Amino acid sequence: MKYDFDKIVDRNNTNALKRDGWREYIFGDPEGKLKFNFSDEEFIHMWVADMEFECADVIIDALKKRVDHGIFGYTTIYNDDYPNAFAAWCKKRYDWEFDKKELCYSPGIIPALYELIGDICEEDDKVLFQTPSYGFFKHASTYNGREMVFNKMKFNEGKWEMDFDDLAEKCSDPKVKVLVWCNPHNPTGKVWTEDELKKVAEIVEKNDIYIISDEIHCDMRRSGVGHIPMGKIMPDYPKLVTSMSASKCFNMAGLQLSNIIIRDPELRQKFKDGDKLVGFLNPLSISAMQAAYEGGEEWLNQMNDYVEENFKYVKKFIDENLPEIKFEIPESTYLAWVNFGAALPEGTDVNDFFANQAGVLIEGGDALFVDNAEGFVRLNLAMPKSLIVTAMDRMLDAINKAGGRK
Repeated sequence: MKYDFDKIVDRNNTNALKRDGWREYIFGDPEGKLKFNFSDEEFIHMWVADMEFECADVIIDALKKRVDHGIFGYTTIYNDDYPNAFAAWCKKRYDWEFDKKELCYSPGIIPALYELIGDICEEDDKVLFQTPSYGFFKHASTYNGREMVFNKMKFNEGKWEMDFDDLAEKCSDPKVKVLVWCNPHNPTGKVWTEDELKKVAEIVEKNDIYIISDEIHCDMRRSGVGHIPMGKIMPDYPKLVTSMSASKCFNMAGLQLSNIIIRDPELRQKFKDGDKLVGFLNPLSISAMQAAYEGGEEWLNQMNDYVEENFKYVKKFIDENLPEIKFEIPESTYLAWVNFGAALPEGTDVNDFFANQAGVLIEGGDALFVDNAEGFVRLNLAMPKSLIVTAMDRMLDAINKAGGRK
């Protein structure tokens, strides 16, 4: 089957965060008091990690079948159908196996992270992660009242690198109890090499700290790029938690189901005891995620190919029109992390600028990410190419009119 990723789907009036929640999320304006130079219908939504593509037919068919059953009572996972589907996916895609007794479930990796940081860290302990960072790593730490420690990544000619000396120093602090690890990294899209993963593992094991490996973006990769789960690098380390889901790569974030693999039996039980939903899951989510793992790979492969072409277009556009921006296509995710600050007057609020001057909604800067992100913008390229072409033209026009390019 050939899937149509050029199709533009009308998402208005569906209570979608991407369409109906942007004022509050990006600008802190839930009542809609702010006025913009563009109408709602004119905006191109390149923000938030939510695709503009319809789900695979196998997922939609599985949902219809489950709906036709007609009963949606209290549900959790009692048989091996879903765990086996997920395990087979991991074996086929990454040549990685895990002990299924370690598999737990959560409505999402974010709520799991909120719970895990509270379970692992005492009040005066610290949480370590790389920056720039996905904002909810910070939110999960502040929610639990835990101090954050940043390992700043280095940006060099469009590529991001780890500062291993700084990581080793930060991990040696006895108050640092957990490294929240992002593999592949969000927002930079970097896929960590085996050597890099081994260096991180060595530092973590030497200091005997927990590592929570967020691997939700692992199935969205450029051609020829593989994913190595941290579980393969640390096959016997008891303080590893691996978080995965089909929600991101199959565009099902609203169905709220994630796989949390917790090796430490004491932490695993603590995590289950702290489950605010007391173990219940959405019956539709189970059916949809299982269908994705069992029959969605062809859709995923075609989606990755389509997004890769979108990346090539954006790369060529920036190289030809904005050479001061050093942008390289990331190995993973469908999100381009672009330093537009290099082409704008110093101090420009990138979110406000592109909303008002280009009619393009994006996320960027330290306000929406965490540290080490000033001037950078995250562009969602999981959308029809026609929208990307229009958005890039508008953004370039806005930059040229602003003047003051560095």
